[in-house]
Amino acid sequence: MDDRPSNSDRATPPPIRIAVDAMGGDAGPAIMVEAASIALAGNPRLTIVLFGDEVRIGAELSRFPKLVNRVEVRHAPHVISGEDKPSQAIRRAKDSSMGLAIAAVKAGEVGATVSAGNTGALMAMSKLALRTMPGIDRPALAALLPTLGDNDLVLLDLGANTECDARNLVQFAVMGAAYARTVMGLQRPRVRLLNIGTEELKGTEELRDAAQALRDAVDLPLQFDGFIEGDRLGRGEADVIVTDGFSGNIALKTIEGTARFVADLLKRAFTSSVRSKIGFLISRPATELLRHHLDPNNHNGAVFLGLNGIVVKSHGGASAQGVANAISVAVKLVEADITRLVTDDLASVRAPVIAGIVK
Repeated sequence: MDDRPSNSDRATPPPIRIAVDAMGGDAGPAIMVEAASIALAGNPRLTIVLFGDEVRIGAELSRFPKLVNRVEVRHAPHVISGEDKPSQAIRRAKDSSMGLAIAAVKAGEVGATVSAGNTGALMAMSKLALRTMPGIDRPALAALLPTLGDNDLVLLDLGANTECDARNLVQFAVMGAAYARTVMGLQRPRVRLLNIGTEELKGTEELRDAAQALRDAVDLPLQFDGFIEGDRLGRGEADVIVTDGFSGNIALKTIEGTARFVADLLKRAFTSSVRSKIGFLISRPATELLRHHLDPNNHNGAVFLGLNGIVVKSHGGASAQGVANAISVAVKLVEADITRLVTDDLASVRAPVIAGIVK
């Protein structure tokens, strides 16, 4: 007799609900609804709740009739603009598309929220509504970046905290490693601290103390490899790079600016003469590969780690495919239960570090 479970006996993966701020981003509902259609086509268990102006959202949904049974629309009368200060955004949280999408996470109605809106406002409202996890002093903004290695790179913090002590950096390392395990499937991500040199005596006291704490925390599911300099960020020598938000934001903007510089330089070179244009046609497969590798839409979806809920930030100018990628990041974090992962990992850090002996 065959004792193997039948298909009907096997547990069916639970459905996933993701909130989307349909008014965020440069193009608003036009891009966000199209992104929802792409994300839904790739995941039959997914349902998306769109928050925003129901008339404008409805007009865009008319282009995608197959979404009717898999999309829910919730009206929000106000939109947080790119010019709104965090304090202004917080006052409008109860009736704005961004605020209501975050509130849905807090209420447990959705597993995560995705927004392409004002980053400062999104962070402020998320912190106020969701609060930080136990054992985490400050949330951090993390993103995936391309490298020459086999895996992408998790870089954090990218601007949520301009000043950080050693305790913050250790917590960022734990959260970043948990994120790398989730989105890249790595059992022991290689973690390094961004510094002005690789020697143990280089850098600030906070960096040196954080490095020592991570060396001592031998039970963590990560491999701490010391310091790394800025010119090695894209070489594939680390899976997670940790820094304060001030340095991290500068590093991110420098990487993005360099990528645009290289793309523009190639475009100028290939259009400078007839011979160059012929050379472009010959080398087009290679240049297309480069363009794909540097396209920020393919790595879209920064995450606020350390909150009691999942919030994913999309680029404001992302394409529909880029926003769909951000939704996919949110789905992965929900499936992996990233909050539980971080909580368990923090428990593995030796008590003196968490207690604040490392200052």
